[in-house]
Amino acid sequence: MNRRHYWLSVLILGVTMLMGAISGGCTSEEAEKLQVVTSTSLLAQIVERVGGENVAVVNIIPPAQCPGHFDVKPGDIQKLADATIFLMHGWQGEKFTDDLIASADNPDLNVHKIDVPGNWMTPQVQAQAIDLITGVMSEADADNSADFQKNAESFKASVNAKGAEMAAKLAEANVAEVNVLCADQQQGFVQWAGFNIVAIFGRPDSMTPQVVKELVDKGREGKVTLVIDNMQSGQDAGAGIAEELGSARVILSNFPGCYENTETWEKTIDYNVELLLAAIGK
Repeated sequence: MNRRHYWLSVLILGVTMLMGAISGGCTSEEAEKLQVVTSTSLLAQIVERVGGENVAVVNIIPPAQCPGHFDVKPGDIQKLADATIFLMHGWQGEKFTDDLIASADNPDLNVHKIDVPGNWMTPQVQAQAIDLITGVMSEADADNSADFQKNAESFKASVNAKGAEMAAKLAEANVAEVNVLCADQQQGFVQWAGFNIVAIFGRPDSMTPQVVKELVDKGREGKVTLVIDNMQSGQDAGAGIAEELGSARVILSNFPGCYENTETWEKTIDYNVELLLAAIGK
């Protein structure tokens, strides 16, 4: 019995040492990668696609959440304390980032605002963002700059191809003849898609009875048949208006990963366009 216990102890010790060695190797390999923290999934999915195996990226704000309503957690502070780069948009809704950066107290952290105006779900804006982020990553890791540039060009080609494919589908469906009321955070994308926007509306807390009445009146006068809400700024802002008009309603996302199987820009625009076409019976 004692001999059996002895060999069992030896076996456990051996397995423990082996797992420790394996774990240590993985940790060391991860540490050699460019450590990037992003404020949103829009930024994260670009870093992942451009960086490939040469980066380790951690995102902070969940895709379905509005950046303006995000509450910092202790774990978010640690993410920045361990990072080399922090990428953010610089939007008004990201005011929390100042305190987050200060709390991380990381003198080696490089903070970059990727300020690209417009809706990031449109192909042209996405392509601009890819270029800016690739530049930041190439400067931080010159040894892998060639790989970053190659990946970026491939990604932009995919964005342009998917954008052209979606634009053709929308044009074929004659969406220019469809009159819509649209959440202001989706205005840029809906304009790119080609719909006729009769009026825009804000977040649910801005929808006073007077505002709702005016929107309903505009909707009736403009023969609106579709109301387009935005997931991240309050997905039910247009629900009452759609009910009053008897119109269809969709909820689009401005951030990859909000819905199942939408972790990339291409999959997200696919999802949004399919929702729009289904809503108008195409």
